[in-house]
Amino acid sequence: MPQPAQSTASTGLLEAYTLARTARAMSDLYEEHARLTAKYVHACSRGHEVIQIAAGLKLLPQDYVSCYYRDDSLLLAMGVTPKELMLQLFAKKDDPFSGGRTYYSHPSLNRPDQPKIPHQSSATGMQAIPAAGAAMGLKYLTEMGLHSQAVKDGRQAGVEVVDEAPGVALCSIGDAAMTEGEVAEAFHMTALKQLPMVWLVQDNEWDISAHSSEVRFGDATTFAKAFPGIEVLSVDGTDWDACQQAMSHAIDTARREQRPFMVHASVPLLGHHTSGVRREFYRDDLEEAAQRDPLPRLHTALLDSGLAQEEIDVLHAEIDGAVQEAFDAARAAEDPSVDDLLPHRFAPTSVKEERGDRHATDGELTLMVDCALHAMQEIMEDHPEALLYGQDVGARLGGVFREAATLGQKFGDHRVFNTPIQEAFIIGSTAGMSATGCRPIVEVQFADYLWPGLNQLFTELSRSYLLSNGQWPIHSLIRAPIGAYGSGGPYHSSSIESVLANIRGVKVAYPSNGADLKGLLKAAYEDPNPVVMLEHKGLYWSKIPGTESAKVIEPDREYRVPLGKARTVQGIALELAGEDSTATVVTYGRGVHWAMEAAQAFPGRIEVLDLRTIQPVDHPAIEASVANTNRCLVLTEEPVAHSFAQALAGHIATRCFRDLDVAPAVVGSLDLPAIPLNEHLEAAVLPSAPKVEAALASLLRT
Repeated sequence: MPQPAQSTASTGLLEAYTLARTARAMSDLYEEHARLTAKYVHACSRGHEVIQIAAGLKLLPQDYVSCYYRDDSLLLAMGVTPKELMLQLFAKKDDPFSGGRTYYSHPSLNRPDQPKIPHQSSATGMQAIPAAGAAMGLKYLTEMGLHSQAVKDGRQAGVEVVDEAPGVALCSIGDAAMTEGEVAEAFHMTALKQLPMVWLVQDNEWDISAHSSEVRFGDATTFAKAFPGIEVLSVDGTDWDACQQAMSHAIDTARREQRPFMVHASVPLLGHHTSGVRREFYRDDLEEAAQRDPLPRLHTALLDSGLAQEEIDVLHAEIDGAVQEAFDAARAAEDPSVDDLLPHRFAPTSVKEERGDRHATDGELTLMVDCALHAMQEIMEDHPEALLYGQDVGARLGGVFREAATLGQKFGDHRVFNTPIQEAFIIGSTAGMSATGCRPIVEVQFADYLWPGLNQLFTELSRSYLLSNGQWPIHSLIRAPIGAYGSGGPYHSSSIESVLANIRGVKVAYPSNGADLKGLLKAAYEDPNPVVMLEHKGLYWSKIPGTESAKVIEPDREYRVPLGKARTVQGIALELAGEDSTATVVTYGRGVHWAMEAAQAFPGRIEVLDLRTIQPVDHPAIEASVANTNRCLVLTEEPVAHSFAQALAGHIATRCFRDLDVAPAVVGSLDLPAIPLNEHLEAAVLPSAPKVEAALASLLRT
C-alpha cells in the first residue's frame, strides 16, 4: 500500500471530521434524550466513525452495500441525511428505509444516485450471504454483458458515474459474527468464485457482554486464512489516513480486478451495545476504550493542517444546530398507518389469470419431470438474466432426478452450476442476486435438506418487501423435490409444506401434474416474491400405480398458472344434486391422485379440487365447491396434527358453516416424526386410495 499522504486536501480530512462530528452529535443527542429515544432500540457508531466514513466515501451508485446495525456513520458518508436516519429512529412514516417498520440503522435504500442497500435483518451475520449473492450477481451480469439494476436505474436518472467503473459489493459486519456458520458459507463462495466483494470487519472486541478473549480465538484475519482467495488488510480503525488508504486499496482493486478483499479494522466501542443494553451494565474497560476515541485524533489533525480552533468551533455550532433541527423535525413527523401494511404482504405480480394453451391438440404424453425441464429450458432461452444453481444440478449430472438434465450443456457452466453443500447460501444468495437484477432459480436436493436454509428464507427473503416498504421485492424461485417415494427413508421422504406455509411473505406451490408444474414454474419465475416449488418425487415419472395422470400433453410455451388459483379436477354429476350426498376433496400434490382413485367408488358424488398453491390459498374456489357439495375432506401427505391441512379444515368449518352438513374431515399420514425405510411400513404410514375411500364413505354416510 502507498505511504500515508499528509495534506488535508488529499485525504479529505475536513469532510471526514464533519461527518464524524455529525454522527457524534447525533449519538450525544440520543443519549441526552435517552428516555425518549430508547422507546425504539438503536445502536450508534460511536468509536467506529472513521473506518465507516472511509468506506462510505468510496462507494458509488452502482455498488451494493450490506450494513450492520451500528453503521450510521457509513450511511452519512453515503449521503443519507441526519433527518432521514432520525425518521427511522422514531419509526416514522417517512422513514426512507422501512416506513417505520424496523430499527434504527437498519437501512434498505433503492435510490439511483446512491449505493444500493438491499434489505437485511438485525440477526448477527445474516447479511453475509445476501451480500455475497449480490457480488455473485454482479459477476454473472458482467460475464453475460448485462447491466445491473443499479446501472439501469442510474442511467435512467442521468447519473453518469454508473458507466465509469464496475460495481462491487461491500458487507459491513462485526468481528463477533465470524463464528456464525452462514458467514463461513459466504466467505467460502466469495473465495471460490473470486467475487468483487469487500468484507469490512469492524472489531471492537465485544459480543454484547462477551469479550473476544472468552468466545473466540484470534480475529477475522485468523479466520480468513481458511479462505486464501480473499486478500486481507488490517488497519487501526481510528486512524483516518490508514483507514482511507485501506478502503481505497480494497474497493478500487476489487472494482478493477473483480476479486475479494477483507479489511479488518480495530475500533473501540464507546457507546452502548444498544439503547437497551447499556455499557455500564457490564463494561470495565470504558476508560481504556476512551483513550482510543477517533474524534480527538481527527481534531488534532485538523489543527495540524492549519485550520484554526475558532473555525472548528463554528463548524461544531453549525453541526449541532443542524442535528437538533433534524431531531425536532423527525420527532414531530407523521406516524405510519396500519393501512399501509397489508399492501406490502406480497409484491404485485403480472400473472393474475391462467393463460396460454394448456391442452395441445396433438403430441405425446410427457412426464412431469420433463415438463419441468422444458419449462426451465424455455425460461433460460427467453431470459439471459436467469441462472440455475444448487447441489448436483450442473452439467455432469443434471440433478439427482435428472430434472436439470442437458441444461448445463445447453447454457454453460456460468449459468447452470453446482454449489457446495450449503443450503443457507443457496437460498439466501438469491436475495442479493435479485437485487442486482438477476433472476435466480435454485434447487435444494430434497425438501428434507431445506432446514439449514430456513433461517435465510424466513429472516431475509420473506420480509424484504414488507420491511423495505416495497423497495426490495425478491425474485427467488426455489425448487425442492418432496414427499415419500420408493423407500426413500426418513431423510429423503419428508413433507414440510406446513412449515413453509407459515412463513408469511413466501409463496408455496405444490402441483400434481406436468401441466401445472410447467405453468407454475413460468409464473413463479415472473413473480416478484420468493416462491418455493414443491415437486413430488413420486409424480416425476408416474411409476407409482395410480399416478399416470401426472403425465400430460405438454402445454405451450406461453402457458402460465397464477399462484393462488385452484383447479377443479373432477366435478360432481349435476343429476345427483339434491339426491345423494356429495363431497369435495381439497388436496394437492400426490393427494390428487389418491383422491381420484378413491372417488371411483362413488361415481358422480366426489368433487376433487386441486389447490396447486398452498400459499396463497384459493379460498373462494374452496368455498364455492363446498357450497355445491355440502361436505368436505382435506387430504394431505403430512401428519394431520398442527398441519396446514388441519388449519385449512378449521377455516372451511368457519367460513362454510352454513353450507356444511357435517364437520370437515382430514386425512393424512400417521402422526410420526419420520417416514420409515421399510416399504411395508412406508405404505402403512402414508395415506392411500383405500384410506381415502374409507374416509369418504364415512363422510357421505353422516
